Amino acid sequence: MTLAAVTGRFQPVHDQHLELFALALAAHDHLVVAVTNPDTGARHVASTSTHRHTDEANPFTYFERTRLLTAALAGAGMADRATVVPFDLTRPALWPEYVPRHAVQYVRTFSAWETDKAGRLADGGYEVVVVDGDPATKLDAAAIRAAFRDDSWPSLVPPATVPVLRDLLGDRVSR
Repeated sequence: MTLAAVTGRFQPVHDQHLELFALALAAHDHLVVAVTNPDTGARHVASTSTHRHTDEANPFTYFERTRLLTAALAGAGMADRATVVPFDLTRPALWPEYVPRHAVQYVRTFSAWETDKAGRLADGGYEVVVVDGDPATKLDAAAIRAAFRDDSWPSLVPPATVPVLRDLLGDRVSR
């Protein structure tokens, strides 16, 4: 069995994540979706990303993101070929316990952060496929999170995640 992996915070999961999942699954039998910043202790300042560690940029717990990812993967018909795991980027010695070293890591690079992450994964012993991303077309998770304050957010996330997000956000989401 060939194995691919995609790492990310998924705060929340969106269509460009699903596109990268599909790209990885087109070349591999199974996908590991590796959730970074799985807990507050895993959040650290990175010089190439000044917001990754903040509470505002991490509104959902690992458990909540797993719920969202499970819904998104099911809605996209990928659930039977994917496994969601925690993945603390600050503890590379433990990475193989969550994502086997023979997994091919797929990283779409929009900024210096993703380029840095691809380098870290390669330094950690993974084969890395870098997919160039056009910063002008990047879906901005911060904009999605900001849209939670009005009715525009459902069009910004995979349809299968809308009921889960409504549940998670409760009164913060207009219904």
